[in-house]
Amino acid sequence: MKICQHVIFICMNELIILGNNIRMERCRLRLSQEQLAQRANLQTHHISNIENGKFDIKFTTLLALLKALNVPFEKLYDINEEN
Repeated sequence: MKICQHVIFICMNELIILGNNIRMERCRLRLSQEQLAQRANLQTHHISNIENGKFDIKFTTLLALLKALNVPFEKLYDINEEN
């Protein structure tokens, strides 16, 4: 059970990092959550949950956000960064 809990913690930590980076990029672009939701064709509450790491983001949702923010994945999440 310890391994399973550790994996869940890592995944949640990764979601929080990704969510924070999405929020920072949205703020850099001076977009509200509502504006980003419109650009990505998502509900506003989804943006809030994603930014707070409370929502396990689907691949298609991530692609929509990348397109709406006009950024590559690497700008939101550095796969080489040690967390």
